Amino acid sequence: MMRWLRMSLLAMCWVGVLVGLAEREQGQAQGSTVEITSGGKTYPAYFVAPAGGGRRPAVILIHSINGFEPGYRTISDLLMAEGFAVLALQWQAYERTPPDAVMEQLLRDSIAYLRGRAEVDPEKIGLTGFCIGGRYTMLFLPLIEDFKAGVAWYGFPYSEGSPTQPRKPADLIAQLRAPMLIIHGTADRPSPIAEIYRYATELDAAGKYFELKVYQGQPHGFMLRGGQLLQTPLTQDAFQEMVSFFKRMLR
Repeated sequence: MMRWLRMSLLAMCWVGVLVGLAEREQGQAQGSTVEITSGGKTYPAYFVAPAGGGRRPAVILIHSINGFEPGYRTISDLLMAEGFAVLALQWQAYERTPPDAVMEQLLRDSIAYLRGRAEVDPEKIGLTGFCIGGRYTMLFLPLIEDFKAGVAWYGFPYSEGSPTQPRKPADLIAQLRAPMLIIHGTADRPSPIAEIYRYATELDAAGKYFELKVYQGQPHGFMLRGGQLLQTPLTQDAFQEMVSFFKRMLR
């Protein structure tokens, strides 16, 4: 009974957010494509922020290896409806897998961009990423102290070993200061859940604050299907986990 009630409330909440997005499309805060200059190159990014209300906490979103699919714009809009400014980077504008050094500079330049926006509270910027973006979240949250919180979706804490990706996120645990939420599925084959448990154990041993949300039976990339955001009780729950975390950590 309690599980049914929780799912019903989640569905009602999701409908409310979608209604809010419909109202936004009728003339309230509109998202737009902006340009981030980094390393002598210009990267497109999708920016959206609530209309009015002063400076808001902001989130930089890093999409998966599959590109800036429509579902990531939807997630950005949903985060906006929850009170966040969002900058979704189209980081594959020049390379499918840029060197980590290029990504780090792009993120630092993106933070500088957000700090120049009147809608953004410059001291409340978070990071979230999906798939390889989850790896980037795990990697750069310790390296870029301007990020105050991060949410890593089905990331790769032990991925490294190439000239362009010389470090693995797990090696940087000692430098981590910001709180992190890790969201993962037990049926993730590219990034096995055993490695996430190992990473969580190392975070705990180092005294680092993190939260871990595990979804039984879910595969890699479970939030999107065919490039679109899935709207199921499970994906709604996962999205609300991220929202709740950022609201607690960035406010």
